[in-house]
Amino acid sequence: MATFISDVLIDLQNKSENLSSITFVLPSKRAGLFLKNQLSQIVQESIFSPNILSIEEFVEKLSQLKTISNTELLFEFYNTYTFLTKKEDQEAFESFSKWAQILLQDFNEIDRYLIPQKQIFNYLSAIQDLNHWSLDVNKTDFVTNYLSFWKKLHNYYNHFTEQLILKKIGYQGLIYREAVENLENYIQNNQNTQHVFLGFNALNSSEETIIQELLQCGLAEIYWDIDEVFINNPIHDAGLFTRTHKKNWNYFKTNTFNWITNNYSKDKNISVFGIPKNIGQAKFIGTILNKLKTEKGYLNNTAVVLGDENLLIPVLNSLPSNIEALNITMGFPLKSIPLASLFENLFHIHKNPANAFYYKDIIKIISHQFIRPLFYNKDVDYASKVIETIESNNLIYINIERLKEITDATNNTLIEILFENWNKTIEFALKNCSNLILIIKNYLDKNKSSNLLSLEYAFRFNELFNELIRLNSKYNYIKDITTLHRVYKELLSSETLDFKGEPLQGLQIMGMLESRVLDFETVIISSVNEGILPAGKSNNSFIPYDVKLENNLPTYKEKDAVYTYHFYRLLQRAKNIFILYNTESDVLTGGEKSRFITQLEIENIHKLSHHIVTPTVPIINNTLNVIEKTPQVIDTIIKIAENGFSPSSLTNYIRNPIDFYYQKILNIKEYDDAEETVAANTLGTVIHNTLQDFYTPLLGTFLSVDAIKTMKLQIEKTVTHHFKAVYKEGDITKGKNLIVFEIAKRYISNFLDIEISDLKQGNQIKILAIEAENNVVIDISELHFPVKITGKIDRVDEYNGTTRIIDYKTGNVAQGEVEIVNWEDITTDYKKYSKPFQILAYAYMMQQSKQINLPIEAGIISFKNLKAGFLKFAKKDKSGAYAKKDTLITSETLENFTKELKKLIIEICNPNIPFTEKEV
Repeated sequence: MATFISDVLIDLQNKSENLSSITFVLPSKRAGLFLKNQLSQIVQESIFSPNILSIEEFVEKLSQLKTISNTELLFEFYNTYTFLTKKEDQEAFESFSKWAQILLQDFNEIDRYLIPQKQIFNYLSAIQDLNHWSLDVNKTDFVTNYLSFWKKLHNYYNHFTEQLILKKIGYQGLIYREAVENLENYIQNNQNTQHVFLGFNALNSSEETIIQELLQCGLAEIYWDIDEVFINNPIHDAGLFTRTHKKNWNYFKTNTFNWITNNYSKDKNISVFGIPKNIGQAKFIGTILNKLKTEKGYLNNTAVVLGDENLLIPVLNSLPSNIEALNITMGFPLKSIPLASLFENLFHIHKNPANAFYYKDIIKIISHQFIRPLFYNKDVDYASKVIETIESNNLIYINIERLKEITDATNNTLIEILFENWNKTIEFALKNCSNLILIIKNYLDKNKSSNLLSLEYAFRFNELFNELIRLNSKYNYIKDITTLHRVYKELLSSETLDFKGEPLQGLQIMGMLESRVLDFETVIISSVNEGILPAGKSNNSFIPYDVKLENNLPTYKEKDAVYTYHFYRLLQRAKNIFILYNTESDVLTGGEKSRFITQLEIENIHKLSHHIVTPTVPIINNTLNVIEKTPQVIDTIIKIAENGFSPSSLTNYIRNPIDFYYQKILNIKEYDDAEETVAANTLGTVIHNTLQDFYTPLLGTFLSVDAIKTMKLQIEKTVTHHFKAVYKEGDITKGKNLIVFEIAKRYISNFLDIEISDLKQGNQIKILAIEAENNVVIDISELHFPVKITGKIDRVDEYNGTTRIIDYKTGNVAQGEVEIVNWEDITTDYKKYSKPFQILAYAYMMQQSKQINLPIEAGIISFKNLKAGFLKFAKKDKSGAYAKKDTLITSETLENFTKELKKLIIEICNPNIPFTEKEV
């Protein structure tokens, strides 16, 4: 396949140019690698490699300045700011950095386009004067300071650039301006050097000046890569810049404009695919590549160009396994690796100095994949021990001393690095970060061969923190953790982990800008949506739109034209083109399909094949889980039966047999997290235990008003005691927990008030049992092993001579929830009849243990529905809603219940009836 680079080299060879003595200047370093490869294929003899530079490297050479990072640039600018601004008017570095970034971008644009600095800064100051009521005689301090800032911009710029030049460093724009200043000297000193510029499109004023001057002096040639379709169409944005250069450059009035090609009009297979969501695109790229590999057997000359570079990881995960040679020009963002999340969590907890840390933050850190192994000493997992202590004691905030108590003394250093001295000084915080990396590195070294990637992560983060230490020691402007975190994120965002691959073979995965000058036979372009390709309007600048137009600075129109050129240039020599776009508009990333697709349709040069891809979603039949009862399962059931089924476990089986299987057979417990807010079951336990303490001393006696009043005086003390016993070290003195604490006291107080009211009305209440434990055998002839029913009954009393079994519920229960119509339903409908089942089970156990004589009453006292009083179990007739209810539990009642109870237990124990999941 003929490429632009190979065409240029052949043309130079035909002109008998000495290729070794040429300085090639290209838009990117990556293009230089391809040029060197093409050169080795074209020349027939051994030659010295020519000088191949990117435009940035060439301009640096001219300017004799070195590019520094944006972060260091910010510190240098703060030097200028503090030098020229009165101390009382100075902002802290953290707030300064928010607006300084934008101003530095504007400085960069002004210099790249060689705009007279004083002119534009005075223009901006005059605009702000007009906008902020400068005609007012008495300006506020705020307005005065604001206008003063704009008037200082030129002074800031002058001092800042002077200091940078003295230090032989600079930002891109300053380097370009200095390169233009030094151009005459460079030409005089390089009269015998021939330069070849190739593949350029949008040039800033500095680049135009440099290239035109070298052309006029006969020291350069330039090769454009533009198709006749684009350059001859006065409104086609792909040719916007080259048309301007061709028209305005004096050089082209007497010299040939190389080259205008006709590659775009040649036959091409262009397929456009609309795919829902970004992940859908990534998966479909894998499908396309698999098809291409199967058909061709190779993927040379194939490129995947990612419009949205965030698709890199999903695409890598979607690549077919049969791809052998692969090159990824983009680096893996350092902010996406696991170590980044660890330091993000550490900065988060130390931003606000505190004596104790929130338990979820501590669990996040000690559970991190790089930290948890460090807490493993002498076969003890101290990270798990910390988590278990937190959860069992409801520790919501934990201090360092408590962490040291829980863990082994050998972990003290690690705990101090993670949680201590971060806010003492910034030097301490950075030292902690470096020491932590060193500890992680030492641990990973123990098994080096299997931890190579993790060691690479640690190495790169070590470099990053060394840079932070250098910047802090050099400039000393980082005064708190918030500022340190901001600078850390700024450095992190620009760092990548480079992939190893085959740079000149196989499949190439790249971003749009990396495709400059390169040609591929097969191209897959993703995310061709508005807001991505092209990027659309963005105005991250202090320079207004009309001022940019006035000074020939690029606006969104020119930026869109840059993307248009890159998009169409990819299509020029390609034969097979796959264009993918997201059909689901996304507010944050991209909107509808790109105008580029519509433009291809309107041009009608190529026939487009349109496809809307609907992902093949497998139909997953929602089959209910069925667990057969193996001999081992039956053995476990027999053990449970011999120890005793509780009413709650039986109702759990009624609700969903699978839950019974998990909890009772497999003994899988629900995850018990620390309770930030008192849970409903904790509240229930506190109320049950408080009432047990109150009523146990009165067993066998009749209640009196005085006895109940004495209980009321003990509510605060007793409830507090039980909260401490059950809620452990959880805080009940504030927030929602304080409300729950007050609710518990109110529930008990209201209940005791009802007891007093009952007694004052002349009713007699005798306490027979409190928290009565029962364990009775149920005779089931069909089973060859003993079966027991076990349970604890909240209260048994005698009310005006009638025995009552009472179950306390802290939730809301209505009378209808303790009534039944058909006995068959009691073991099948959990939602309606779980409460009557429990009540009758308690009555059965008491009757079997000969603790009560029938008939009796049984029911519920609902603390959320105390006004309803004692909610009695009732058997309703089938004749209708208003039928007579039988509230007495007789021997007949228990016989009917026992019949259903036995059926249920036989079903549980039957080896031929599997545990079948219910839709709950």
